[in-house]
Amino acid sequence: MTEAGDLERAFARIVQLVDQRGLPGVSRSSGASPALLVADATLAELQDETVLALACPRHQKVLLMDISPKVYFETDQQIGQNIVLVHLDRIDDEELSLRLHDAWEYVAPDNLRKYVD
Repeated sequence: MTEAGDLERAFARIVQLVDQRGLPGVSRSSGASPALLVADATLAELQDETVLALACPRHQKVLLMDISPKVYFETDQQIGQNIVLVHLDRIDDEELSLRLHDAWEYVAPDNLRKYVD
């Protein structure tokens, strides 16, 4: 499969998990990298077919990287930012779905959060 095909397949996985969660207000970005937005805030953005940048509060990011350093990481660009990087080939759908939900709760405005249990 081509690199573009791999990227599309990885993004389709992310979209499917978000759809299964029924998270309202999520839209696709029209930018260069495949990304999902909530009220113009970035929820998740593919860096390449194996790495997802995910919105995440810094305290939670540190905890995730400590607990599962083979899955969650950061580069110099993300230090101090509310973004954690995720190795997509090292995370199962159940955990990724939970992280996407957490990211949505982190960036979604109050008027959307009231619609999700």
